[in-house]
Amino acid sequence: MSSEASVASKWTRPDDFIKLQRLKQKKNKLAARVSNNNNRRIGLQVDETDKSKLLEAKLAQKRKNPFAKCTDDAKKLRVDPHLTDLEPVVTASSCFVRETPTRPPPAKFVLQKYDPQAFAKLFQQPQINAEDEDDAELAARQKHTAHLPVDWSLKTRARFFCPTELPAIQLKTSQLASGLTSFVRCMDPQRTESTLDISDATRFNQCNYYWQHPHLPWLTLYPRTAKENVGVVVGERERKALAEEWDFSFRGLFQLLRARQCPYFYLCANTFTVLFRAAGVGGRAESHALVTPSTRGIRQALRQEGIEFSMPLKSEGSGNAHDSSFTEESTTSSLGPEAGEDAPPPTQENEDDDEDWLESLGVDERELRRIQSSHARKQQAAEMREDFSDNSLLLVDGVECQGFFSYLLNAKSAISTVGRLAGVPPTLLSPVAFPKATMQHLVPRSKKVRLDGIDYFSIDIKGLILPTFLPSVAELLSETRQMFSSTLASSINTLAFSKATQKLLETPEMPQSDAEGEDAAGQVFGEQNLSECGLLPGVVGSICRTGQHAVGLLERVCYQRDEGYAWS
Repeated sequence: MSSEASVASKWTRPDDFIKLQRLKQKKNKLAARVSNNNNRRIGLQVDETDKSKLLEAKLAQKRKNPFAKCTDDAKKLRVDPHLTDLEPVVTASSCFVRETPTRPPPAKFVLQKYDPQAFAKLFQQPQINAEDEDDAELAARQKHTAHLPVDWSLKTRARFFCPTELPAIQLKTSQLASGLTSFVRCMDPQRTESTLDISDATRFNQCNYYWQHPHLPWLTLYPRTAKENVGVVVGERERKALAEEWDFSFRGLFQLLRARQCPYFYLCANTFTVLFRAAGVGGRAESHALVTPSTRGIRQALRQEGIEFSMPLKSEGSGNAHDSSFTEESTTSSLGPEAGEDAPPPTQENEDDDEDWLESLGVDERELRRIQSSHARKQQAAEMREDFSDNSLLLVDGVECQGFFSYLLNAKSAISTVGRLAGVPPTLLSPVAFPKATMQHLVPRSKKVRLDGIDYFSIDIKGLILPTFLPSVAELLSETRQMFSSTLASSINTLAFSKATQKLLETPEMPQSDAEGEDAAGQVFGEQNLSECGLLPGVVGSICRTGQHAVGLLERVCYQRDEGYAWS
C-alpha cells in the first residue's frame, strides 16, 4: 500500500492542474499592475521637454510607407499641365519626391503659351495629315462595281462580318430539309412554286454543299499533302477497286460537262490540279481545261500524244532570257493550236548546214558532239526554268480537251504509286451531282466580335470552298443586308486559274470593236446554254461574265447597298 501511495502522489490531478494555471495568471496580472504603477511614477517626474524628445524619437523609429498617398495634400495640390511631365513635389508632411503621371498628347494640337513640347508636336502634325491623305487617296482609288468578280482559285477559309445578325446556323427541321432538297434537286425556292422554306438560314444552308469523289473519311483528299495522310497504306485490292470507281465517275462527270449540265469541276492530283470548264464559262466558246503547275515531263508527254496547248501566263522573253536558242517545238506549242498550224514545221536543214560549216572549219567530231550536247542542255534548262510556277499553266482548248481527257484517263502518272495517298485516285470536285459522288457539307461557326467599340456578327467557315460559293452567299446577303464584309484564304496552288482567266479576257483574239459585241453575244448564249446546269441564275451570270472586273483574285470583299462591291 505504501508503494501505491507514493506512485499516486507523483501524479497531478486535473483539478489541481487548473488551480495552478489560475494562480499563474493572477501572478502575471499582479506583475503587470506593478510595472504600470512604476511607469506612471516615472512619467510624473519627466517634464514637457522630455515628452517632446520621446515623441520625436518614437516617430523617428516608426518606418514610413513609401507607397502611401496623402489625400489631404493631393486635394490642395494643383499641377500645371503646361509644365514638364516629370516634376518633383515636396510637401511639409513628407520628404519623398513623387512624379506626376504622364498624359498622352492630344489628337489635335493647339499651340499654347509656355509649352516646351510645341516643336515636337508640330513635327508630328504633318505626319498625321499625311496618313489621313493617304487613306483618302486609297478610298478615292477604290473602285466599286455592281457585281462581284469570280475567283477561280479554291478557298480554304471564309469569314463574314455584318453589323446586323447573319443567317442562323442552328437550323430547324424544316430549314435543314428544305436546304438539302433545294441543293439536291437544283431548285431555286424563291423562283419556283413549292412548299419549301425560303428563309435566309435555308438559303445559306443550300450554299454549303458540294460533291466529291472519292470520299475516304479517314483521309484528307484536299489538300492531298496533309500530314494526316502520312503512313497510309492502300492494298492492291483496294487500289484496283478505287481505280475502277474513279474511272466510271470521271467519265460521267466529263460527259456532263460536254452536255453543259455541269459548269465546271476540279481534278486534284498529288502534283497538279486541273480545272475543266464548260463552253461559255470564262469567255471561252468551247469547253477547255487549265492545268497548273506543269513540268517539262508533262508538256513532253502531251506533245507525244499530239495534244496541243498554250501557256497564257508565260512571259514573252522568259524562254530567251538567258539563251537565245529555244526549242522550236515548245515555241509553237506555247503559241496555241492556231499558231502551231500556221507556223512551218521545224526542219533539220539549218542544223545540218551548221554542222557542215563546223566540219569545214576542221572541228573535231568529239568537239562537235560536245557542242551539241551543251546546246541541248541549255535548251532543256531554259524550258524547265518556269516549272512548278504559275507561269507554267497550260490551256487546252476546244477539241484538244477531249484528247486531254483521254490522256488523264489512261495516264499512270495521274495516280501516284509512292508517297502520300499512294494508290488513291485524284479528287474530283463539282458543284453538281455526278456518278459515284458523295455529298459534302461545310460546317459554319457563328460568333459575336467587337471591333473599334462596335459589335459585329461573324460566321467562320473552314474547308474546301468552290468558286460559286461566294457569289451565292453574296447574292443572299446583298438582298437582305445593308452592308457586310468577307475575308478569304486561297489555296496557293490554284491562284493561277484566276490569273490566266483574267489575262485571256484582257487579250481578245479579235479587234476591240468586234470583240466587245462578240463578248456580249457570247455571254448571253453562254448563260442560256448553262441555264440547266444546276446553279442559280445569278451565279451562272457571274461565271459567264466577260469584260472588265469579271475575274479577280479576292482576299477581302466589302459590300454597301448604295455603293456596291469593293475588293482587294
